[in-house]
Amino acid sequence: MTLHALAIESPLGNLQLVSEADYLIELNWEGAHKVLSSTARSEPVILTTAADELSQFFSGQRSEFSVPIKPKGTAFQLSVWRELQAIAWGETCSYRDIAERLGKPTASRAVGGAVGRNPIPVIIPCHRILGASGALTGFSGGLQNKKILLGCEGHRL
Repeated sequence: MTLHALAIESPLGNLQLVSEADYLIELNWEGAHKVLSSTARSEPVILTTAADELSQFFSGQRSEFSVPIKPKGTAFQLSVWRELQAIAWGETCSYRDIAERLGKPTASRAVGGAVGRNPIPVIIPCHRILGASGALTGFSGGLQNKKILLGCEGHRL
């Protein structure tokens, strides 16, 4: 399959969207962009749709994403990422909450590992995960970006 990429500006810095066929498969932070070459003369619709939806999210006009995604990971990672998508806009939960929802109450660390490997942050809202005490915890895009994302959803930290 051919991969396509589109770089976009955002309040989080320069982001890179990556698609395969008609699915968004990655959102990469600045400094972690993949080097992709493409012979396409224009961006696939999936990339422009994702860029538009992200822009709407950052401006407060969108609380849910409809762009088709296809993250790549293990069965466990995919189950964690599905649970992340079930967290409502403006809500947060802990790693332990996700582990319990998966029926694996002692798997908080494994959940944390899967959250950290989320290939499509923001759209798969890993920023909505807080520590058990409610404190901000690690985030692949940095804690400042996590604060920005939570702020877009009305949290005051």
